[in-house]
Amino acid sequence: MDLCALHIKPNIPIFNHPNSSPKFAPFDLPKVFQITVPKSMLYSNRSIIVRANGNKNSHNDPDSSSSAGNGDHSVPEGEGNNHAESHKPSDTGTPKFHHKVDWREFRAILVDNKQLLLNKQDEGAVQEPKRLGSKWAHPLTSPETGCVLVATEKLDGVQTFERSVVFLLGSGTRHPQEGPFGVIINRPLNKKIKNMKPTNLHLATTFSDCQLHFGGPLEASIYLLKTKGKESFLDFEEVVPGLCFGSRNSLDQASALVKSGVLKPQDFRFFVGYAGWQLDQLREEIEAGFWHVAACSSNLIFGRIQSSSSEGLWEEILQLMGGSYAELSRKPKRDI
Repeated sequence: MDLCALHIKPNIPIFNHPNSSPKFAPFDLPKVFQITVPKSMLYSNRSIIVRANGNKNSHNDPDSSSSAGNGDHSVPEGEGNNHAESHKPSDTGTPKFHHKVDWREFRAILVDNKQLLLNKQDEGAVQEPKRLGSKWAHPLTSPETGCVLVATEKLDGVQTFERSVVFLLGSGTRHPQEGPFGVIINRPLNKKIKNMKPTNLHLATTFSDCQLHFGGPLEASIYLLKTKGKESFLDFEEVVPGLCFGSRNSLDQASALVKSGVLKPQDFRFFVGYAGWQLDQLREEIEAGFWHVAACSSNLIFGRIQSSSSEGLWEEILQLMGGSYAELSRKPKRDI
């Protein structure tokens, strides 16, 4: 069984717009889900049909657009990533990379020290700015590529997204088929790739012992890779310095990096499924109080992915954000 043919029954709590998501869907059989959004969870009752079609020619059918959607160039396609291909070096022999500075760390230092000054303002004491720790998180006013969406208590009782953390791989555009998308990074499946008997040679050999993670209710297979230091490889889409993502079409390059000793299998995380929205849809969900938006350190994201606790990362990010966010991390789940 191929990793890209895994079937996981989705449980979609909010609504996924039928035109918001990537066109690559690795499954062969179409699925149709009826989604009803209760009034208590959004502004009005909504009933939406989401169709995920794995046929390569599904874009010819106007009714075949789905949450696994058609025409999104922000996510790699099942058979090819046009955006990633345009950045490939002509020499396919030795992996090439370039150095990137993580401006997010600089911003985090500014946010951290601003908060420190505000806390000390009433005391009239002057305190030297402190160094940023290896793990950090702070709130953002709006989503951006590389941020995390942290589920609020309004999603308690909603199985798919309850106390979830979504790593946003793309922030999306106004184009209806280029919406924000990401993967849930705190839902380990307790299965290894080899347990699924993959037909892909690289998955069956190089990555056979890698753990699988549930990435979201929409049908696709995506993996994250942690690069060495601040380098980003040109064969993959960089999300933040030190973290890239790829899909089925880039497994050859991923395997080559492992075989050449540049990376190890432990530097990869494989996800079954992903989450996707339209741009305005995600903003509405944030404004409605379903998500807290935050920036956090890359090692926090990747390091906790392998944790067996679904809520560990959720709690840690909220605690690092401080204030009312830290209080939320200590609250028991609401009874729905």
